[in-house]
Amino acid sequence: MLRKKVIIMGAAGRDFHNFNMVYRDNPDVEVVCFTATQIPDIEGRIYPPRLAGKLYPNGIPIYSEDELSHLIKKYDVDEVVFAYSDTSHLNVMHKASIALAAGADFRLLGPKQTMLKSKKPVVSVCAVRTGVGKSQTTRKVAEILKRAGKKVAAIRHPMPYGNLEEQICQRFASYQDLDTYKCTIEEREEYEPHIDRGTIVYAGVDYGEILSRAQEEADVILWDGGNNDLPFVQPDCHIVLVDPHRPGHEVSYHPGEANLRMADVVVINKIDTARPENVDILRNTVREVNPTAILVEAASPVFPENPEAITGKRVLVIEDGPTLTHGEMSYGAGVMAARKWGASELVDPRPYAVGSIAKTFEKYPHIGPLLPAMGYSPKQVQELEETVARVPCDLIVVATPIDLRRVMKLDKPSTRVRYELQEIGTPTLKEAIEMVGGII
Repeated sequence: MLRKKVIIMGAAGRDFHNFNMVYRDNPDVEVVCFTATQIPDIEGRIYPPRLAGKLYPNGIPIYSEDELSHLIKKYDVDEVVFAYSDTSHLNVMHKASIALAAGADFRLLGPKQTMLKSKKPVVSVCAVRTGVGKSQTTRKVAEILKRAGKKVAAIRHPMPYGNLEEQICQRFASYQDLDTYKCTIEEREEYEPHIDRGTIVYAGVDYGEILSRAQEEADVILWDGGNNDLPFVQPDCHIVLVDPHRPGHEVSYHPGEANLRMADVVVINKIDTARPENVDILRNTVREVNPTAILVEAASPVFPENPEAITGKRVLVIEDGPTLTHGEMSYGAGVMAARKWGASELVDPRPYAVGSIAKTFEKYPHIGPLLPAMGYSPKQVQELEETVARVPCDLIVVATPIDLRRVMKLDKPSTRVRYELQEIGTPTLKEAIEMVGGII
């Protein structure tokens, strides 16, 4: 009997998880390759035999998504599985059209097949888009659970950009662990804030193994979502954030809309900086799409470590990379802080960008006069550092989730901007989690 030939489209995360859950030991299916996008330089690798399993003694090749149509014809592919996040519904159907035109079926795998079951209660924090405020919300939820006497282990959505065999199951409890695993800026941005607060973080490639280890040392599992993807572990309380700076996106991006429809708790974040009419739009959309969800409203106030240093200065603002790139935001907390505290100018870094940083601006032309903290590899970190050095400014405003000054050299004065979640009114997040029940 001939095996069905499948290509999995991904970005080094959901694609590998779907393979592990559905295809790895399936003798009726042959996954001929993965395709990759969104993350720089992840194509050209091999999903290694140790992870691919006994049906794939040579591993599985990873190609650029640009080759999809050619690969379907080359391998006589029967089915293409779409397995990455934070892309518009329109773009998903463009990919489907490419697959159909080349002769293959097109498929999305749902939660029933791809969610792991935990022995311990699970709280998930996800979103409808990248850059809504998942990180500060996850930190807030962790503190709520700890104050309730629970031992918490956070499982973070994957970011396996290095050696996949070395990243099967990673545990982070200290900065030394970050160095041991040679974490990128993107990984440090997600792990360091948890470590600073004493929360253990698990991540990697094989989430069956990761969950098995995490639930052995925790009372509650906290799923820390990436992009706007669905949880890999079935939640008992599913918290989803929406963004009034991007009204309409909550029902026009995949799989963010599915997250919204599944949510037990919906958090409208950033109401302090959004237009009131946009907040009203979101309230109405949430009531229409998910009328049983508990609605929490919140702000994300910004806290510069030295506000007066900003006043009157020509500043270079460095913001979170994914929020600006596939998250499609043109500003973030750093820009808001620079404007609030009276910077004289936002210095545009684009004329001074080098290497992959310059290519990032070309690929994402919506980004305004600020610098995305791209750091998917040591070379890219070096190019980011060189770009910063070339920009003629008085002050660097660092508005990334971690302090970039620990991982790269800044040759000018700098100030860091932090941001935290602050609930407005009731219910609070704690009250919402209690209303869902079974956790605290």
